[in-house]
Amino acid sequence: MTDTQLVEETITFVKETLQGAEGGHDWFHIQRVFKNSLLIAKDEKVDILIVSLAALLHDIADAKFHDGDEKVGPKLAQQFLSSLPVDKKVAQHVVKIIENISFKNSLEKNQKSKFSSLELQVVQDADRLDAIGAVGIARAFNYGGFKNREIHNPEIPPKLNLTKAEYKKSKAPTINHFYEKLLFLKDKMNTKTGKKLAEERHQFMLDYLEQFYKEWNANS
Repeated sequence: MTDTQLVEETITFVKETLQGAEGGHDWFHIQRVFKNSLLIAKDEKVDILIVSLAALLHDIADAKFHDGDEKVGPKLAQQFLSSLPVDKKVAQHVVKIIENISFKNSLEKNQKSKFSSLELQVVQDADRLDAIGAVGIARAFNYGGFKNREIHNPEIPPKLNLTKAEYKKSKAPTINHFYEKLLFLKDKMNTKTGKKLAEERHQFMLDYLEQFYKEWNANS
């Protein structure tokens, strides 16, 4: 089986698995991350197959939709990859990326053995790009609605410097999410291309927030 066929098989699997998924974590999210991963990878010396498979499988079972269990996604990805003629080292690398890609993992302090690779950096940047800008704003409010959260509540200020545990348990209004995560992502980009693409999206969020508060406070 060629690399192209492996990717096509993975796309089919992901589409089937994510049918009916929440709109911010559905197939179209995966597709955008996949495309941006390939775009970023053009300027990086990486294994394209690893990048492709990791991008496609990175949210196959997001922990927040499985009672916070972070082992479900990597396990499902491993099971699927085992059904394909994929080199074991490639499969292991893909699973490692899935285990380490999340923003919440960056909130952990004193990690004993933090995994890192250029392929992880590429896919992580692509995933973070989809969390900011116009699409990122849409995804944030879609998930907030899915969880029946308030849009904004001036009496509930954002909590900065959250721990991983606090972040996972948070039920704060969606606007708080900008200050607790989204506005940090620009400076957490790994690659040159990721950093460049993040600039415009970051500014768009700042402009959006300015307009949001203007309308919220009924200022002309």
